[in-house]
Amino acid sequence: MSEVKIFAETRTEFGKGAARRIRRDSKVPGVLYGHGSDPLHLTLPGHDLLLALRTPNVLISLDIDGKSNELAIPKSVQRDPVKGFLEHVDLLLVKRGEKVTVEIPVHAEGELAAGGNLLEHVLNALPVEAEATHIPQGVTVSVEGLEAGSSVLAKDITLPAGVTLAVDEDAVVLQVLAAQAEEAVEGEAAEGEEVAEA
Repeated sequence: MSEVKIFAETRTEFGKGAARRIRRDSKVPGVLYGHGSDPLHLTLPGHDLLLALRTPNVLISLDIDGKSNELAIPKSVQRDPVKGFLEHVDLLLVKRGEKVTVEIPVHAEGELAAGGNLLEHVLNALPVEAEATHIPQGVTVSVEGLEAGSSVLAKDITLPAGVTLAVDEDAVVLQVLAAQAEEAVEGEAAEGEEVAEA
């Protein structure tokens, strides 16, 4: 679990105009909340935050106005839909030793059984409960030799020590689809084109 230190400033200006001014300075408006405390409005350095958010569920050590240090994890990130730059971030206050519920990426490795079958990610991310300072980067699942109709359930995934499922253990995470289904659809489309040409 990587911990990234970011310097933050409290802000007193709100609204769209203030947010635009913050972004013009290559900074990002954000809110820190949790533990029943009042939401704290912050201004964060855009580049540092962008680099930190490349790591899923990164643990951020916030140095606020050089006076206080808080630990937080990103809860919600808003990006510009066209340019992709950060527009706003919500951070959740956490304490060392505290359990939090997060979603971790699921990575598949290995080759499916022969036959051109397709692997479907039913869940791209697995909801788990983990200690705030020990959130795993993700989980890797072997799909070696799986045949059409096979599926990997949440309970089949080996989790790191101290991490537990926060989803029904029988939830389907990955499933193997038969290739024929897609070929049949393509065949029907081709037949439709032939009929149209006739």
